[in-house]
Amino acid sequence: MALFEVERTVRAPEVAVWERLTDWPAHGGRVPLTRIVGVSEPADGVGARFTARTGVGRAGFDDPMEVVAWTPPAAGRAAGRCRLVKRGRVVRGWAEIEVYGPEAGAADGGEVRVVWREELGVRGVPRALDPLVAWTARKVFGRVLDGLLRAR
Repeated sequence: MALFEVERTVRAPEVAVWERLTDWPAHGGRVPLTRIVGVSEPADGVGARFTARTGVGRAGFDDPMEVVAWTPPAAGRAAGRCRLVKRGRVVRGWAEIEVYGPEAGAADGGEVRVVWREELGVRGVPRALDPLVAWTARKVFGRVLDGLLRAR
């Protein structure tokens, strides 16, 4: 499986950053050729499920995911953390989103640090191509993260 990590900093309240990054339907507007379907109620917390449908027309695949860890940011906590497990036939693995609040005493709120870490395997893609998969995913999900962080 290919492991990659993307990190960004942003000047925004950490709770607002968390809400942007865990707004699952918003991911569909940022990931190329993908829409989010079947979002469970509630959409947050352990046990929440949704599916990323990637493709054009009938040609495509589903990437069903389940939230297996959910710790929103809060005062006195090192970081907010969400972990997703990918349960599809085509894409397997996991993703983690971590939101670190500003340093104590930072001027005008300070910067919030976001880490998106993911390990993914794509059925039919040989492990020898993991470095290429990781490089491509880092580029794609870096843009996704940038877009979600810019969203208002």
